Amino acid sequence: MLSGINLVSIFSVLTLIIHGVVMVVRSSRGAIAWGISLITFPWLAIPLYWILGKNEFQEYAVALQNAYLEHHKLVSQVYSTINEFKAELPGKFCALEKLAAVFTSLPFTIGNEIELLIDGQQTYREMLRAIAQAQDYILLQSYIINDDRIGNEFKQALIDKANQGVRINLLYDKIGSRQLSRNYLKSLRQHGIQVKGFGSTRRKGNRFQINFRNHRKILIVDGEIAFMGGLNIGDEYLGKNPRFGSWRDTHLKIRGTAVQCLQSVFLGDWYWVTREIPQVSWEVKESTKYHQTALILPTGPADKFDNCNLFFLSLIERSQSRIWIASPYFVPNNSILNALKLAALRGVDVRIILPNRPDHLSVYLCSFSYYTELQALGIKLYRYRSGFMHQKVILIDRDIAGVGTTNLDNRSFFLNFEVMTFSIAEKFINNVESMLQEDLNLSRSVNLNAYQQKPFWFKLSARVFRLLAPIL
Repeated sequence: MLSGINLVSIFSVLTLIIHGVVMVVRSSRGAIAWGISLITFPWLAIPLYWILGKNEFQEYAVALQNAYLEHHKLVSQVYSTINEFKAELPGKFCALEKLAAVFTSLPFTIGNEIELLIDGQQTYREMLRAIAQAQDYILLQSYIINDDRIGNEFKQALIDKANQGVRINLLYDKIGSRQLSRNYLKSLRQHGIQVKGFGSTRRKGNRFQINFRNHRKILIVDGEIAFMGGLNIGDEYLGKNPRFGSWRDTHLKIRGTAVQCLQSVFLGDWYWVTREIPQVSWEVKESTKYHQTALILPTGPADKFDNCNLFFLSLIERSQSRIWIASPYFVPNNSILNALKLAALRGVDVRIILPNRPDHLSVYLCSFSYYTELQALGIKLYRYRSGFMHQKVILIDRDIAGVGTTNLDNRSFFLNFEVMTFSIAEKFINNVESMLQEDLNLSRSVNLNAYQQKPFWFKLSARVFRLLAPIL
């Protein structure tokens, strides 16, 4: 029999957790999902809540505030330099520009050249070429780094440059790269490469907090060229994993002012881990080939507002003619779901491209639960059939397009550190349109009748995971 002290302790723990669920969890659906779990199977839900329940990461925000105070002169100089290239947007983007200004100190900038990289072969080739040409420093960040053929090719490329005197900072996510071998990291450090793992546990009170992941993928070389997008570093992104086959993803190669914007995002993450800011170049080199306007939008659980969710919501609500979205994970919250429905009702061409095969079964099954209500409103769903699709792309009208790391799910919108590049440049928008049109050609339109004929257990599983969507 439990003693009175134990009962009091258990009651205290439950009270604290329920307070967190009701008072802190941002969505009512999330609060209800956690509340039901805690009441129904507390022996499982309580430890899960300690690990996964928290959705605000204020320690990171405080660290960045300290960085601003400690390096005030440098930070002021950086943003002053970037703001010299602030874009003057057409009137129709006024509201979006104001919203972006609330969410980030990084403005829409001019003088950029943005190139689409649409598979692993092309992306890695360009990244390795840029690394080989580095003269001063390399900043590399990835959610996942694998100790496989391409992972070791990157490792050797970094070691070669370190031996030539190039300064290198490598940041990986501790959860995403949890299988990365110690020998891999050790060999990098032995050659003077600064290697750090991004985690959210820095003190005893949050030692089990693993809900926050750094999902960003960024490469900066000499402050002159940057890469970002959906590709991690591993053979599977080259289509080498038999489970997935061909891998469809999108990355960006960037020159111009946006490079410094991405560099500031990397250094914020690096400062959280190390409390240091490495010496880098802040000289802006405008693209002489193109003069594209771009916005770098970093988002995460340290934001004052739900920046990622609200920005995507604003994009969807401003649409007039089309919304094309490609995402490997489709678990939208109610606000995004309703915005898509309203767009379809006012005649917007809404198309959503999803993978035809799963890498995370729960999220994959959940996506089926939206079929009936979306197709009833004329929203077109597609399943990509030429391998596994992992890209994160959004195209709104002929006005703006975005490529980056953000999936259409609650984890990306509320829990992960993400980064997107948005551009209003006509050439970039046309290239994104052509790319997505080719993806649509390699996809099949979802047949609602085929889904309705699936066995009961499949449809039941989809609905059950739909109930758990706020905490997936």
